[in-house]
Amino acid sequence: MARKFVLATITLAALTGLSQTSASAQGHMGSPQEQQACSRDASRFCRKDLGNDGAVQGCLQANRAKLSRACSKVFQSHGM
Repeated sequence: MARKFVLATITLAALTGLSQTSASAQGHMGSPQEQQACSRDASRFCRKDLGNDGAVQGCLQANRAKLSRACSKVFQSHGM
């Protein structure tokens, strides 16, 4: 469950364009590289869910076969 939260916050931070400092201050996790890795896929596949981090994560998982190599690696690195 905690890993899902981590990935959801990575995705949300990537989509809102938060800097690492702002992200840390607001409790978002994930490196800027991880955030960037999934932002394009989230915009491409999950546009209707933007702003709902749980829905974006679910959408990205549902589109797992279509994700960029970089975003797929983020999921793998978090055991998903």
